[in-house]
Amino acid sequence: MEFLHDPEFWVALAIVTVALVFGPRIVKTVNAGLDERAAKIRATIEEARKLREDAAALLASYQKKQREAMAEAESIIAQAKSDAARLKVEAEAELMNAIERRKQQALERIAQSEAQALKDVRNTAVDVALAAAEKLIREKLVPGQQQALADQAIAELPKRLN
Repeated sequence: MEFLHDPEFWVALAIVTVALVFGPRIVKTVNAGLDERAAKIRATIEEARKLREDAAALLASYQKKQREAMAEAESIIAQAKSDAARLKVEAEAELMNAIERRKQQALERIAQSEAQALKDVRNTAVDVALAAAEKLIREKLVPGQQQALADQAIAELPKRLN
């Protein structure tokens, strides 16, 4: 029994006794700590999974909104192009109408100017003819013939004015 005098024996016995007495509590505490840590890790993983799912859903939602916005933008662009083409056609038609109206106005002015010029030429020709006739009558006709010609012209005047 010499081993009872050996300090290493008593240290080993103390360790075994402490381990047997406090071992289950230590194991229980360590296990509880590990279980708690595992539960926290599981909760963190679950939270991360939920956040990832939420982020994926949010991403899908934004992608859908982006596609809808792009489709709407394309629709607006197509409508704008269509409106621009329609406005261009309308403007060209309006321009052609304005050009045609101005052309008609110019032709009417030309016709009026021609008519006025023809009237002026006729009036001038009549004035020249009357002046020449008057000169010839004064020079060639004797005073008795002049009076007879004037009386005849006066008598025919109402017929010619109607």
